[in-house]
Amino acid sequence: MKLNLTILLLSIISTTITFSQTENDTIKANQLEEVIIITNKIPRNKELIPFQIESVSQKEIEFQNYQNTADLLANSGNLHVQKSQQGGGSPTIRGFESSRVLLVVDGVRMNNLIFRAGHLQNAITVDENLLENVDIFYGPTSTLFGSDALGGTVSMNTKKVKFSNGKTPFLSGNASTRYSSVNEEKSGYFDLNFASTNWASLTAFSYNDFGDLKMGKKQNKKNDYFGEREYYISTVDGKDILVKNEDRFLQKFSAFKQYNFMQKLSYKTAKGFEHGLNFQYSTTTDIPRYDRLTDPTSIGLKNAEWFYGPQKRLLAIYSMSKEKVFFGSDLKVDIAYQNVEESRHNRRFNKYDLQNREEKINVYSFSADLHKKYTKGELFYGLESYYEDLNSSAYSNNINTGVVKDIDTRYPNGKNYMMRNDLYVSYSEKATAKTAWNLGARAGYTLLHSSIADDTFFPLPFNDINQKNFTYSATAGIIHQPSKNVDLKTNISSGFRVPNIDDLAKIFESGGGYVIVPNADLNPEKTITTDLGFTLKSDNKRFQLETTYFYTRFIDAIVTDDFLYEGESTITYNGTTSKVLANQNQGKAFVTGISSNLKTYIFEKLQFNATFNYTLGRITEEGNKSPLDHIPPYYGKFALNYSRSWGTFEAYMLYNGKKPINDYYLNGEDNEQYAPKEGMPAWETYNFKTSFNIIKGGTLFVGAENILDTQYRVFASGINAPGRNIYGGLKYSF
Repeated sequence: MKLNLTILLLSIISTTITFSQTENDTIKANQLEEVIIITNKIPRNKELIPFQIESVSQKEIEFQNYQNTADLLANSGNLHVQKSQQGGGSPTIRGFESSRVLLVVDGVRMNNLIFRAGHLQNAITVDENLLENVDIFYGPTSTLFGSDALGGTVSMNTKKVKFSNGKTPFLSGNASTRYSSVNEEKSGYFDLNFASTNWASLTAFSYNDFGDLKMGKKQNKKNDYFGEREYYISTVDGKDILVKNEDRFLQKFSAFKQYNFMQKLSYKTAKGFEHGLNFQYSTTTDIPRYDRLTDPTSIGLKNAEWFYGPQKRLLAIYSMSKEKVFFGSDLKVDIAYQNVEESRHNRRFNKYDLQNREEKINVYSFSADLHKKYTKGELFYGLESYYEDLNSSAYSNNINTGVVKDIDTRYPNGKNYMMRNDLYVSYSEKATAKTAWNLGARAGYTLLHSSIADDTFFPLPFNDINQKNFTYSATAGIIHQPSKNVDLKTNISSGFRVPNIDDLAKIFESGGGYVIVPNADLNPEKTITTDLGFTLKSDNKRFQLETTYFYTRFIDAIVTDDFLYEGESTITYNGTTSKVLANQNQGKAFVTGISSNLKTYIFEKLQFNATFNYTLGRITEEGNKSPLDHIPPYYGKFALNYSRSWGTFEAYMLYNGKKPINDYYLNGEDNEQYAPKEGMPAWETYNFKTSFNIIKGGTLFVGAENILDTQYRVFASGINAPGRNIYGGLKYSF
């Protein structure tokens, strides 16, 4: 940590000269890009927003050229991302993860009634090639987006259709291909935009083929050698055998493929209405759950098979917008339908019944967002309504005999649904030349029902779970500019998360001899967060340092802990005596930390960026403080970027601090079993990438990631990170 802090200090000192420069510089310098935020709920100007927000532009997305959206977020230096398998990626914001972080695509929430507290892989279903930009909201944003936004929100916005400014229609498009050595990736993408004056169409498709992932070979300073794949299980002539891996650095059975499709249509009427259709579909092949395939036993490995079925996501949105349609307010209406299919399949070593559990979710939503401008301020208000239903099924099939049997489902096998209705309002005003403020509030009602139609496999003392919750949240913030070089911000906001069916009604084996059972007596989780931030910037817009301190009180936190089921601490489940766990509201917790982001031009065309993030979390149970789970070690990024009209070069370092084992929340979601005995070691990687404009519209891009081939694993992950990777590709735009 001393090394990283020293580098950051030196960087700040080295840019003092830049900060002191005026607009009369003899060097014609570039200026830092203005952040563009794409949402209907807040001002587009970041300087009028009192809470922390970071945005990744389309230009940055295209240049960075990562394999998927999870990698894009992880390598930004602004988010921590956990992985249990190569085909995954679970973002963490300020110590909150999974169901406590809201994912939004084109204004529609991705979180559904089975989003769990553990680690998720849903972010990868939004292809990074389709993105216009990504906005990362830090802290509770329930006032803006509703339930689940306890730690923050990741808003992913896909490419917009382009209209013709003249009378002549035109075609434009992009095509690209990429190869990566670390997993023998072969990817392709194309899009085609037809534009006329009144209507336009955008069609896009991508294909990704990821082979088994190679880990790094270079040990860290303490020689914590871990993660090598010594053995794997192969089934030959109907029998499981333990096979020695010829290349222990090759993470056998981590490969998968993914397909993404998007179709957009937009039409402008003579009366000023714009109608739009947005159809998205993403699917994968089976995705091996790598960490579960490496769980050891006295006879070798625990599982012969463990994989997620195809991760399918369908989204269809009808949109209508018009300016000054309701009391002078601009109106945008979205009617959306989502269909999500997930499944998990597992089979124990030398056991030949493959267990299959499948979930199908339908989500119907309606939202109306209104925006009205005043002389000094902006008013945002609207309503949202969601209805979700779930069908959960399960069966086993013997891989040798073909015999099929019913087994216990992951969720209750009867009717399962959630319904929520929310109203929100927010007002921002530039009160004086130096001061702006923001106020917002949201109120809503949520109804949940879950029923057990057949209790053959797991009889409970009840067949129905019903909950009704009235929810509310609020936010208030001030931005003050004591000088043109300094911005001061403070914001207080509350957030909430209504328990979903995964929290209330799930029955499953969590591993290690534990079984989680339903607990209907759960209350919504709540947070209250205070942000204190400042921004230093130069007159010539070549230097900017943003720092935010935050403190969050976490109330009625839902944690998984020991539980008595019908007075007993153990039960027999799947033929095994297991310890009983359940989700419970246990006391209070706090999360605090600091985030810093530096951007500056050292000299013309050479930009230096640095990020630093630190989070501390503790939960209070019966008067005792213990580590809160999902809290990453300190992390960040240093980058030097040199850009010319003919190309761009970037050298950067990603770093993570050590996560000592005594700072883990044991038996939670920190996955201490997949870390060395003393905890996850610190790591850093050195990387380089570039792109060249070789012909008009044609770009060649190449890069080297983890150049030193460092062996490391991201905190809480169950698979090692990629080793040295050489990648390259071509892009053509017309």
